[in-house]
Amino acid sequence: MPRYTVHVRGEWLAVPCLNSTNTVGWLGKEAVRRYMKNKPDNGGFASVEEVKFYIRRCKGLGLLDLDDTVEDALEDNEFVEVVIEGDIMSPDFIPSQPEGVHLYSKYREPEQYIFLDGNSLTTEDLVSLGKGLYKIKLTPEAEARVKQSREVIERIVKEQTVVYGITTGFGKFARTVIPNNKLRELQVNLVRSHSAGVGKPLSPERSRMLLALRINVLAKGYSGISLETLQQVIEAFNASCLPYIPEKGTVGASGDLAPLSHLALGLIGEGKMWSPKSGWADAKYVLEAHGLRPITLKPKEGLALINGTQMITSLGCEAVERAGAIARQADIIAALTLEVLKGTTRAFDTDIHAVRPHRGQAEVAFRFRSLLDSDHHPSEIAESHRFCDRVQDAYTMRCCPQVHGVVNDTIAFVKDIMTTEINSATDNPMVFAERAETISGGNFHGEYPAKALDYLAIGVHELAAISERRIERLCNPSLSELPAFLVTEGGLNSGFMIAHCTAAALVSENKALCHPSSVDSLSTSAATEDHVSMGGWAARKALRVIEHVEQVLAIELLAACQGIEFLRPLRTTTPLEKVYDLVRSVVRCGKL
Repeated sequence: MPRYTVHVRGEWLAVPCLNSTNTVGWLGKEAVRRYMKNKPDNGGFASVEEVKFYIRRCKGLGLLDLDDTVEDALEDNEFVEVVIEGDIMSPDFIPSQPEGVHLYSKYREPEQYIFLDGNSLTTEDLVSLGKGLYKIKLTPEAEARVKQSREVIERIVKEQTVVYGITTGFGKFARTVIPNNKLRELQVNLVRSHSAGVGKPLSPERSRMLLALRINVLAKGYSGISLETLQQVIEAFNASCLPYIPEKGTVGASGDLAPLSHLALGLIGEGKMWSPKSGWADAKYVLEAHGLRPITLKPKEGLALINGTQMITSLGCEAVERAGAIARQADIIAALTLEVLKGTTRAFDTDIHAVRPHRGQAEVAFRFRSLLDSDHHPSEIAESHRFCDRVQDAYTMRCCPQVHGVVNDTIAFVKDIMTTEINSATDNPMVFAERAETISGGNFHGEYPAKALDYLAIGVHELAAISERRIERLCNPSLSELPAFLVTEGGLNSGFMIAHCTAAALVSENKALCHPSSVDSLSTSAATEDHVSMGGWAARKALRVIEHVEQVLAIELLAACQGIEFLRPLRTTTPLEKVYDLVRSVVRCGKL
């Protein structure tokens, strides 16, 4: 018998359909009738007949014709939404789909797998997993380690040994011993009580990264989770069933407890969950729609799912990958600006950088030479001012290797920290199968990724700071020899005047965001956790800084392409002409 999950005013209702010739309109009325039955005041309606509504799919938000039959319009167990005419959306309403829903309306389940062993995951692989490009399988070695560590937990439970988090309470209640018949309840209560985060939910990509990273850590075999439970977690990931995870609430020690608890809450069938098929719905319905069962937690398994730095680190991996991409693009954009401003390439001479041999500086200088010095395709713009009387350029152009270079070195340093962290065991207590014992430690403390991400924000921000100054040079006729704000009809047209203001505003905002969050610490859990990393905020604000850098450099790129129009018919080097062509394929030339 077909069944449909229907969303009405924030509630999810399972509606069976005995007759396949029933219409979509019938489905909507039946859902509203069930909704009214659950409400003491009938939801404010006198009868079902007076309710005016329309119905849309949760996947893609496509409207449905009320006269179509459910058999023709819907798949079995499809998720739909009844929208009642005249309703005003509450500011707390969670839409059935996140922003960017169009990206998911054409979602295709990946066919390729990444094998996780807990030791060899890369930041690039984690970002790809976040994008939904791969499913996950464990290596046989990882499965063996997981089984061995679980045997240690089973022995502790059987022998009724007193071990933190397994047979005791948590934090301040670590000395409270829990009887054996309450050990499963202990783990469920832990997940429920710790699901106390606030704020907007993580995007599907970030939730997917967080879930994948937790799987990788569990695959190391130091957490004590059973292989059966871990496989259920993997099945949820592979079906893209993603719990509702508020972005705020972690202090970064003891790990990212609040966000990881929300992750675990969805997996046990409670709270909200999202999938491309369902949109946001009750977790139990989403799991059922994908043929999955909620996890039943065994002793230690709740703690195994929520203890670690995976929120900080998964966001940090996205940050470091985006930072690496924008750093490479910054060199290209700055080279194009130098061409437009008729700068010299002398400052990028190999001998200059050989006597100050920082790796990043040398790489950036090499990139500039590759873009600007071409014997085969020389720049006509450079040739046009070869014999001018200018001796040297402003620092914003001449010192790009030194300024951009240290950003590259910063990114490399942070990436090394992140790579180590994503392949680290960050639980407490740790289960050492070879020693047949558990040991309490502090690997959950997020100071490593927190400090690294604060450093990343400070480093990458400089790309925007120097870019904004180059935008000023492009827009200022006394510095560029170009029309003011890159437009000939100044006054009638303001050109890039306010685009530059936007860049300045973003750079100023970044200055505040670059204040390190990891210099702060507040004692929590009745002074049991008396030093914390504040790494969650370090990760989130690093991403905001990087987003602003991307936007400032985009403004510079548009300004440089506009500036080059005033130098036509002269052409720059072939690589930079290809950059110009790429920009013009999506952004036409502004009015000159």
